[in-house]
Amino acid sequence: MGLTLNHQLTADQRLTQAVVAIMANPKYYALAGVLMIGSKTISDDIPTACTNGRDEWYGREFVMGLTDAELRFLVLHECYHKLFRHLVTWLYLYKRNPKLANMACDYVINQMIVDDNHDGFATMPVNASGKQIGLLDSKFRDMDSGQVFAILEEDPPEDDEGGEGEGGGMDEHDWDGAQEMSDDEEAQLADDIDQAVRQGALTAGKMGSGGNRAIDSLLQPEINWREVLREFITQTCRGSEYSTYARPNRRYMAAGMYLPSGVSEKVDELVIAIDTSCSIGQLELTKFLSEIKGVIDVVNPSAIRLLYWDTKVCGDEVYGGNGMPVDSLVKSTKPAGGGGTNITCVHEYIQKNQISAQAVIVFTDGYLGGRWGTWSIPLLWCIADNKSAKPTNGKVVHITL
Repeated sequence: MGLTLNHQLTADQRLTQAVVAIMANPKYYALAGVLMIGSKTISDDIPTACTNGRDEWYGREFVMGLTDAELRFLVLHECYHKLFRHLVTWLYLYKRNPKLANMACDYVINQMIVDDNHDGFATMPVNASGKQIGLLDSKFRDMDSGQVFAILEEDPPEDDEGGEGEGGGMDEHDWDGAQEMSDDEEAQLADDIDQAVRQGALTAGKMGSGGNRAIDSLLQPEINWREVLREFITQTCRGSEYSTYARPNRRYMAAGMYLPSGVSEKVDELVIAIDTSCSIGQLELTKFLSEIKGVIDVVNPSAIRLLYWDTKVCGDEVYGGNGMPVDSLVKSTKPAGGGGTNITCVHEYIQKNQISAQAVIVFTDGYLGGRWGTWSIPLLWCIADNKSAKPTNGKVVHITL
C-alpha cells in the first residue's frame, strides 16, 4: 500500500490516515502528543506543506500526488519542526540567511526520518521524474541545525537541489507566523510541547517501544551556552535598529562567530546575578562562574557587575570600566550568601543604586517559590537542573550540570 497512490480517499482523509498510522507505529508512540498539537489543514494555496511551529498546512494537490509512505514522511517532517521548535530556536540564523536556515533545519529532520525508516514505513517523496523532493546528505547525520548552518555558510550551495520548497526543501517554514504568536501563545506552545515530550517518553516506556531518539535528545539536551547567549545579546541587547549583519563585526569573526556590527562595538555593562542561597552548592557555583567566562569571551562587555544574592544582595563586584580587570573575574571573585531565596532583592538593589545596565543575566537553580520579580530591563534566566522552573518574564535557558 505504501508504494501506491491512494485516490479513493480525499486529501483530508489521507492526512488523517497518515497521522493515525504514525501514532499506531511502535517506534513513534512517543510522538503521539506532539502530533496532536496545533491544527492540520488541507489548503489549495499551499504548494507543498508549511508550518509556523504549531499549526500545519498541506497542499491538496501535493498530498494527492504522494504515496502513503511519502505522506507519512511529510507529516513526520512537519512534526519534527514542531518538536525541535525550529522556528524559535534558530530564528537568529533565519535573520542572517533565510535560505540556509531553512535548509539546515530540513537536512537534520530528513536524515533522522530516513535513518529510522529502513523498513519503508516512511519514504522521502519523489517527483514525477523520480527526482527526490527534499534535502538529504549523510554528512549532516547527528548534527543540529546550527552546526549544519555553519557548514552551509562556509561552503554555500550553488543551487536548490532538493526540490520544490524553500531552499530546495519539501516544505515552507512560516517564520513570520511563528513570531506573530502572542507571548501567552508562545509560552503555552512551549509548555504543550514539553508536556507532550515527557508524556510520550513515559507512554513509549510502558509500551516497550524503546523510545524515540528525538524525544530522548530533548529530555537530555546539551545546551550550547554560547549560542543562547549570542541570540540573547544580538536580539535583545543590541537592538536591530542599531546593528546590521551587512557589515560583520570583525572582533567576533576572528573567533568564528558572525555577529552584526553596530553603533557600539561593545556590549555595555551587564549585571550578572548569581544565586548563592542555601540550595546552591559548590558544583552549581563553579558551573555558574565558568559560564560567566563564556559571557566575557562571547560579548566582550565594557563592564560586568557581579551580584551575589540570597534574600538580599550579599556581594557587588564590578569588573571593567573603573573596576577590576574583566579577565581577572574568575580568580578574583569572592562569592557571598547562603541564606534563603528572594530574587526581588536583585531588581530592588538595581533600582536603589541606580545601576544602568544593558541587560541582566540570572544564574539560579530556579527554586524561588514561584516569585520571579518584576523587571524593566532585558533579562535572561540560566536555570540549572530544574526543568519545572518556568519564569513568568524574560528568556530562559536550562543548563544541565
